[in-house]
Amino acid sequence: MQLIAGVDEVGRGPLVGEVVTAAVILDPSRPIEGLNDSKKLSEKKRNALAEQICERALCWSLGRASVAEIDELNILHATMLAMQRAVAGLSHTPELVLIDGNRVPDLPMPAQAIVGGDGAEECISAASILAKVARDQDMVELHQAFPLYGFDKHKGYPTKVHLQALAEHGAIEHHRRSFAPVKRALGLK
Repeated sequence: MQLIAGVDEVGRGPLVGEVVTAAVILDPSRPIEGLNDSKKLSEKKRNALAEQICERALCWSLGRASVAEIDELNILHATMLAMQRAVAGLSHTPELVLIDGNRVPDLPMPAQAIVGGDGAEECISAASILAKVARDQDMVELHQAFPLYGFDKHKGYPTKVHLQALAEHGAIEHHRRSFAPVKRALGLK
């Protein structure tokens, strides 16, 4: 059996919070029905699948890049860093890493980017689900601390509600200062 890890990210577009990645090596002897791109699944289905992935996968790991790292490196490089961390956190070393998208971080093993991989490769679908569930939970927790922003609803994306809250209440420490709408809210150029 070849150890293949799937990797995906969630949170490149939001104005707030960490970018979250996941790496998953599935166990072929413990299949999981219904894996798909996390964006195509209901929240209830994602949460149920995330539980199964954590129980049945050979191994899995989350990787994150902080708001400070995003602002310092830029979102692309911070995402690559988070992917490296997710792969490094696996308890088994993969022989091949399949990554959703068109870019591959620098890894110590062969890796391949697959555009639309989160809907085509089960291991990437599983990573997509774990990353989405983890980041959504981050946003629920951030909402509890800062309810005026509505993070539980828009998950930090630049929606009309979020932009209005940013204009009215200013940025919090979790906002990405390198992103244009946050810069505007802070009066930075």
